[in-house]
Amino acid sequence: MKLKKILLAALLATPLLGLAQNYPNKPVRIMVGANAGGGTDIIARMLAEKMGEAFKGSFVVDNKPGASNTIAADLTAKAPADGHTLLVATNTGQAIAPHLIKLSYDPIKDLTPVGLIVTVPNVLVVGTTVPANNVAELVALMKAKPNEFKYASSGVGSTQHIAGEGFNLAAGVKSIHVPYRGSSQAHLDIIGGNVQIMFDTTSSAMGQIKAGKFKPLALTTATRSSELPQVPTLAEAGVRGFEMSTWYGMFVTTGTPPDVIARLQSELAKIVRMPDIQTKLKGLGGEPSNLTPEQFAQMNRQEFERFGDLIKKANIKLE
Repeated sequence: MKLKKILLAALLATPLLGLAQNYPNKPVRIMVGANAGGGTDIIARMLAEKMGEAFKGSFVVDNKPGASNTIAADLTAKAPADGHTLLVATNTGQAIAPHLIKLSYDPIKDLTPVGLIVTVPNVLVVGTTVPANNVAELVALMKAKPNEFKYASSGVGSTQHIAGEGFNLAAGVKSIHVPYRGSSQAHLDIIGGNVQIMFDTTSSAMGQIKAGKFKPLALTTATRSSELPQVPTLAEAGVRGFEMSTWYGMFVTTGTPPDVIARLQSELAKIVRMPDIQTKLKGLGGEPSNLTPEQFAQMNRQEFERFGDLIKKANIKLE
């Protein structure tokens, strides 16, 4: 009887063990809740290339923009729990949007953290048509023309949206929120002068800044960025009261075999430590992660609670 039980347990464990050893056995989709060209997409494509090399398989980025990154998260949460659907998410979709949008999945229970990739500042940028070269000049213009200035975001509930509302409160100004389905679309309207302001991530805005199409006025973090050393923080520029940064992390469908998650965690940690990836992430203004998977899981939950409290206190609602 004991031998039969041992044999039965071994038979039951075989499919799980085989899946972990043979992973991946088909193309892996890396879901991204933003358009091609945005910060999340740029980072996901870096990972897709490196993971394809590490696992000797096909890792393909699948852009599903909209609903503050939650469309991609929803598809990942409901995918087969076999590790062949991954999600590169930000605190927009994981910690902010769930408090503003009715979802058909639970971002904490239905998505399992694999690892933190990078944290980047948000940067206050304006188009070249805006006659302001620092925060004080911008605030003066906005106070002289209340509700005439528009600020773009990658969607309702994004870090750009929350930062814009925080700036309105902290600076005592009024501006109109214009949400887009991703940062890349918003960039075109800023360059064209249809929208004047954006609190974009450095990972998304750096290309436009370096090309001279955006004027960076301030970082929304406590310290300056080594990639933008000449740009002050908002506090240094005279606007105090709020900070905002954006983190990028990888998640997998809850229920994925632990051995598969462990392999993903191990390879992701190796990739983030690669010198060329470190250089690329820092070039986007980011700080590559040094957190353990357990620390990232704790951070994910704390961020969910922190933004929930902030949204409630600021009475931020869907537009």
